[in-house]
Amino acid sequence: MTSFTRGALVRGLAVALATGFAMPTLAAEVAPAAFNNHCRTCHSVKEGDNRLGPSLHNIHGAKAGSSAGFAAYSQGMKSSGVVWDDATLDKFIENPDQVIPNNNMKPYKGIGDAAVRKQIVDFLRSSSKPADG
Repeated sequence: MTSFTRGALVRGLAVALATGFAMPTLAAEVAPAAFNNHCRTCHSVKEGDNRLGPSLHNIHGAKAGSSAGFAAYSQGMKSSGVVWDDATLDKFIENPDQVIPNNNMKPYKGIGDAAVRKQIVDFLRSSSKPADG
């Protein structure tokens, strides 16, 4: 391998690594198909963009029923005490009524496919900024 080829390879790897590290930042801007196909009709991750359901902006780590500017939470959601983390989001996306009875997610019944749920949870986590950030 010539030094030119090695140099090009090193530069290419540096660009690839830099792009890879930037991906979480871009995640909030580019929703995966799983979110778009199952959630986007009622939800957005843009701050203040409440639709039929509340904005999911910074949902990871937040208390259920606490999104500012959304008034249509069920009493069950507001009083649930649930804090959204990977496990609670996954369970709720799978079967909302089992996690928080009497929620307003009708007619949504849940997603049985664990891989699809994981994509949605990963997206919601990546589009939420840390509490100290």
